[in-house]
Amino acid sequence: MSEEFIIELRDVHKSFNSKRVHTGVTLSIRMGENITILGGSGTGKSVLLKEITGLIKPDKGEVIVEGEDIVPMDESELIHVRRKMGMLFQGAALFDSLTVSENIAYPLREHSNHTEDEIKEIVSKTLELVGLPGVEDKLPSDLSGGMKKRVGLARAMSSEPRILLYDEPTTGLDPPNISRINNLIKDMQKKFGITGVVITHDVKSAFEVSDRIAFLYQGKIVFVGTVEDVKNTDIEALSDFINGRLEDD
Repeated sequence: MSEEFIIELRDVHKSFNSKRVHTGVTLSIRMGENITILGGSGTGKSVLLKEITGLIKPDKGEVIVEGEDIVPMDESELIHVRRKMGMLFQGAALFDSLTVSENIAYPLREHSNHTEDEIKEIVSKTLELVGLPGVEDKLPSDLSGGMKKRVGLARAMSSEPRILLYDEPTTGLDPPNISRINNLIKDMQKKFGITGVVITHDVKSAFEVSDRIAFLYQGKIVFVGTVEDVKNTDIEALSDFINGRLEDD
């Protein structure tokens, strides 16, 4: 794993009306690592992902992706940055009226120069990658929650991203599917060297997939360390969180 940083958030502040969400978030993410950002509901974990993709602009601070500060960029300038990223949304975010194949092909048709034959091959390969060969013609309504998440991951992988962002990837899943998704997160890193940024409040999953864990609390990253460091932390709020004693904000 490289010490080179692929993403850096530097003193990031963000408020929505009178609610201060980020009050100086600073975090450096290493190339090729899986890092999980833990925190209670309402602490701004998903906002942080949107800041990394440029969907939300911080009020102050820098968001550096592969050496470029994306905060001043407009939508056209952000296109080349977003092409480096794939995202697995919390609810998979599939289009209900499109087949699995059409869902995965959608971003390729919109943002690439692939031929239809190439797109068909990419769809087939990414579905095999997530363990769902042969479901191309199914609709999302035909799929279980775990299968939808895996199709969402196949879509995220279709553009061969360098960075994968996972927004609550195991929420609403039963234990076998949680295990399946966690294994896929580790596989994406191991097979392709992808940098994974996982947002979750699922401590067990965080321990399973992470090289490092960051804890977002009261608007700041108050801890970054290994799983072993988390288990031995003397930070009371983090200890309370991992042991289920810290209430969500």
